[in-house]
Amino acid sequence: MLSEQSTILDQLETTSVHTPVDIDQLVINWHVNEACNYRCAYCYAKWSNQKATRDLIRNDKATEALLKELRAFFSPSNHSNPLRSVLSWKRVRMNFAGGEPLLDIPSLLHAIRTAKKLDFDVSIITNGSRLDQKTLYALAPHLEWLGLSIDAVDASTNHAIGRVDRRGRLLDLRTLSDAIDRTRALYPSMKFKINTVVSDANYAADLSPMLDSLNPEKWKVLRVLPMVTDAGVVSDEEFARFVDFHSPYRSIMRVEDNFDMLKTYLMIDPKGRFFQNRPDAKHSGYLYSSAILDSGAAAAFSDIELSACGFASRYK
Repeated sequence: MLSEQSTILDQLETTSVHTPVDIDQLVINWHVNEACNYRCAYCYAKWSNQKATRDLIRNDKATEALLKELRAFFSPSNHSNPLRSVLSWKRVRMNFAGGEPLLDIPSLLHAIRTAKKLDFDVSIITNGSRLDQKTLYALAPHLEWLGLSIDAVDASTNHAIGRVDRRGRLLDLRTLSDAIDRTRALYPSMKFKINTVVSDANYAADLSPMLDSLNPEKWKVLRVLPMVTDAGVVSDEEFARFVDFHSPYRSIMRVEDNFDMLKTYLMIDPKGRFFQNRPDAKHSGYLYSSAILDSGAAAAFSDIELSACGFASRYK
């Protein structure tokens, strides 16, 4: 899996700028908040403050303005976008992430509906703790992908990671699985994926029963990335052990080591800034653009560096 991704990246890096690589979707990850009801020790969702204290998504007009600006800049028909020299895409997907995006369901639903009206494909990634049947039915008609973040299934490992709320409540996977099954039956166009971060707490875990029960179309396996802390770091051998043990799921597994995650995600922080991983030092935080609504998407995008080849390697 890792060697296959490296081969694709090598091919992309040798591609002429005059022959852009075709990808189906350009995916933008808007981390709408930093707040979360879990306290995962290795969480990367820690952003520096800006003058504005409120997350942009809590302002409906600002949300609409941001999404319109992004849609115009990343439109497949916008040939002035600098990524067009390397990539060609047909659709744009807005992925809503956090923190935990479902802590403010009304604001999130407004943002999702706005994105759909602007012709974005839409997905979310959530820890699932607020994903009851009512919420699922409200979200599903608008989603291309529903993503769940699940790193462990047993109580002791979830406690060790911090995937438990202040009242000591853990994710009820059986109830959630039933709700997802009912929702998928009603909205079969909604695809389902799981994200798992491999850390020192779960690298020896067997997640096969969970995968068999939830039956996702995609399973993204990520190595814990020490951008803001060293908590949870695993060795090469430990990460490889987890991947190799779960090789029966290779048909749905997408593996991302630390190198694969550097400068390969198109990301926006809760204050409406592009941000990017710092490649130069561990746990040194992020690089930020100016506010998109202040300077415009084109100017803000020029403030950060994205590896278009690395980005494309994850979607080829």
